Amino acid sequence: MTSSVTRPAASPRQRLTWLLLFGQSLNSAAFITGATVGALVGAELSGRPELAGVPSAAYQLGAALAAYPASRLMERVGRRPGLALGFAVGVAGALLAGYSVYSGSMWGFLLGYCGMGAAKGFADLGRFAAAEMHPFAERARAISLVVLGGTVGGVAGPALVAPMGRLAVAANAPALAGPWFASAALFAVGMLVIGLGLRPDPRDLAQQFAAEQVEADPRLPVRPQRVIWGQPGTRVAIAAMVVGQLVMVMLMSITSLHMTHNGHGLGDISIVIAAHTFGMFGLSLVSGRLADNSGRPQTILAGAGLLIAACLLAPLSLNTGVLALALFLLGLGWNFLYVAGAALLTDTLSLAERARMQGSNDLLVGIVSAVGSLQSGALFAWIGYGNLSWLSLVVSLLPLGLALRFLLKRRQARLATRQDLDRHAAA
Repeated sequence: MTSSVTRPAASPRQRLTWLLLFGQSLNSAAFITGATVGALVGAELSGRPELAGVPSAAYQLGAALAAYPASRLMERVGRRPGLALGFAVGVAGALLAGYSVYSGSMWGFLLGYCGMGAAKGFADLGRFAAAEMHPFAERARAISLVVLGGTVGGVAGPALVAPMGRLAVAANAPALAGPWFASAALFAVGMLVIGLGLRPDPRDLAQQFAAEQVEADPRLPVRPQRVIWGQPGTRVAIAAMVVGQLVMVMLMSITSLHMTHNGHGLGDISIVIAAHTFGMFGLSLVSGRLADNSGRPQTILAGAGLLIAACLLAPLSLNTGVLALALFLLGLGWNFLYVAGAALLTDTLSLAERARMQGSNDLLVGIVSAVGSLQSGALFAWIGYGNLSWLSLVVSLLPLGLALRFLLKRRQARLATRQDLDRHAAA
């Protein structure tokens, strides 16, 4: 007798996942094109170099504020229109940022950059869209494939800055205005690709998958928030993503300043940041396969260990190679926590619970990104790079401890169950 189908057809899932990867690549490239000169614009428009980090905080704030309403909107209308709307917000934000650079308006620039951050808040939910339409054993790999889009952005974004600057000068506009219009064009392409191509909607495939897995009731009742937050797996997943983001932002954002203060040039800094970017995105498929094959909590343990290693290594030497290795480990640890945490969070929730909890998670991630961006400079000036690294190490112990405790309790539960079965068999 032929067994019933337990998952949607592979072809639509694979095609939609690749489309989500392409959309993430465009969003990442649009952001990095502007981010490459964001600090320079902040310092120039404000006239105060100490405010150079404010645009990054505005971007992260926009991502945080958009995450929860974006997730609720996608719960109502679907992933496709929600993600397309996010790209549209990015177009408007990038155009406003570019025009504000041209007109010399700091407040307009911050508002536009905040809009680009909101686009990120929408786009980041694409990883959950990929996860929910795949079976348990493939979710982390689906998430990691979407996260891999950041690699494309990391390469394409900076490459557009110089030619767009020259184009802006040729049009009698400031060179720093050019990259933002390239960002707008990339967002517009993403809006068209996702709006027209993401069919069937990943939400519909997820509902079909849920119906096949839970034949009696495809939409399990939504549990109270306190019950969901009380699940050890949920706490481990959220702690992994939030702490990974906080530690990564705090240490990464200040390393270039630390290097500048110690005589390093832009060439050395670019090598270190390139190593970090490769760590964040280049090995995503490895982390996804590891999380699917070895387990989400085990991958979270490994990710926290990588963060700790990075925090130990970073202050030990001013050698460019050592700093590049430290920042590579920092990026790779973030990736392990981000991919495995997202997969574990999806695992612990029913279909009806996912949008709200995914939005809440990304809201927290966005808030800590904004706080980390704002506070890293102050902490660096107050306690120095070495102590900041030690502080980051202490914070990294949280997901390590939670994941270890989760694994130990699960092992104890399995042993107890096995002993009960053995007793019943003996009886």
